[in-house]
Amino acid sequence: MSLTVQDLEKMQRQFPDYRMELVQGDIVVMSPSGYESDEVAAEMISQIRNWVKPRKLGRVAASSAGFRLPNSNLRAPDASFVIAERLRRSPKSFAQLAPDLTVEVKSPSDDLEELRVKIREFLSLGTRVGILINPDERTVEVLYSGKEPVILRDGDVLTVPDLLPGWEVQISDLWPLEFD
Repeated sequence: MSLTVQDLEKMQRQFPDYRMELVQGDIVVMSPSGYESDEVAAEMISQIRNWVKPRKLGRVAASSAGFRLPNSNLRAPDASFVIAERLRRSPKSFAQLAPDLTVEVKSPSDDLEELRVKIREFLSLGTRVGILINPDERTVEVLYSGKEPVILRDGDVLTVPDLLPGWEVQISDLWPLEFD
């Protein structure tokens, strides 16, 4: 039996504390992320938002924002950015498009290849740039449709010039501080 977005919405009303996605007709319950991975996601969102908002470039959202994709899946990346021209107002419910930028952060329960598949799905549906952050290895993969991923490490600088002109973040700035 293939489930629909309406089925997902009904389940979300019944279980509001659970994050869920609709993938190929199945409802997938997302487990909570680890503290470190959520801190990395929050840092990434902050870095993007602090650049985007004063320049009015578009909208930045966290992992609870769902995207109703052209293939009927409803997915929620850990962070996303949509240029202003494509999303003039924030929808009350799910955005009915693929974001321009999608970010996934590996948590302890995640499989890296499954995250790559999720990002590739977004890319195949119109997302221009996908970013996979792996706190375990302290790496950042930047993915574009039809190109080899670019792997960044501490000492490298992340840029997305076609979406966020002038924005840059040191890879080492994404990792949580340690208080010794």
